[in-house]
Amino acid sequence: MSVDASSPAVPSFESRVYGSLLGGALGDSLGYEVEFDSLAAIRARFGPHGLTSFTQLDGGSHFSDDTQMTLYTVDGLVEALEWANDGVAADEIACLWLAYLRWLGTQDVAVSSSAPAPQPRWIDSQDVLKHRRAPGNACLSGLATGDMGTVARPVNPDSKGCGTVMRSAPFGLIPHISREAVYKLSSDAASLTHGHPSARLSAAAFSLLIHNIVSGSGIRSAAVDALEYVNAVPTKAAELSERLDAALQLSAESPTLSPEELTAVLGAGWVAEEALAVGLYAVLSTAGSEPAEHFRSAIAAAINHSGDSDSTGSIAGNILGAYYGEACLPADWLEALEAPEVIRGMADRLLAVTTG
Repeated sequence: MSVDASSPAVPSFESRVYGSLLGGALGDSLGYEVEFDSLAAIRARFGPHGLTSFTQLDGGSHFSDDTQMTLYTVDGLVEALEWANDGVAADEIACLWLAYLRWLGTQDVAVSSSAPAPQPRWIDSQDVLKHRRAPGNACLSGLATGDMGTVARPVNPDSKGCGTVMRSAPFGLIPHISREAVYKLSSDAASLTHGHPSARLSAAAFSLLIHNIVSGSGIRSAAVDALEYVNAVPTKAAELSERLDAALQLSAESPTLSPEELTAVLGAGWVAEEALAVGLYAVLSTAGSEPAEHFRSAIAAAINHSGDSDSTGSIAGNILGAYYGEACLPADWLEALEAPEVIRGMADRLLAVTTG
């Protein structure tokens, strides 16, 4: 099935939310297993095709800081929407900052005394989220300052690490809001930890991609529209446009790039625009099979390279879960996923405040 064709069974909004959050966690979990390994090391351990299934792992799997921060993004949005549903205006970015500060408290990092002390919420009682799973340095240092970073007064002004992109799918999962609102929320939230324009605009492009998919677009057209939108805003990031244009073109013209060729052209995923480009290429280049097989193939393409495999896997999983809904999530993979009840619990909370 083409990723721009109509699905035989259009997923419900609820299924898209569960699919995107669980799909991201699946891609993150497989990718985290090989995140810091070279391609040669991956092949030496798992064979010529690399890591393609949870059955190849001994002792189970864990998701990384990517899923942790994605779920805390959900929680920040949920808190803002809870206030709004009660008729009280809330600063959405402040709610997200407080959520990320609560995540930071799980990472054994000292926080500046100038930072507020957030009130605990349901997510903070989940022990599985309290492990340190290779968090990004900019996320840690940006939050530890105790200053609420903004576009005008950024923390880590030169950082464009992928820590903004990998946590931003939830902005695209809020129904009934405009593209302008999605852009502003995700861009402003990225500025809480990363100040470089590419970090902000890559997060916004990813959120808009998810938003467009949930609104009914095919993946390719959703990506083209998202790129056109961010290219039209006053802030520019030429490298984002170059990487996403390359991902779109290569996925149509060269869908069988080797992992070596993939990272040579699109990058290894350590910075924001590269992670988004690799994840998008993996999804578009493996289209054509039924949903679960497409998911398996896309995650394998997204993680088997000498780069930031958990973030590129997470992005690919978020995209396909949003597009197909839960139908694309392999049942045997879900059985191996760490703490699916916590991920579903956060999806339930998002659905409760957006759909009632």
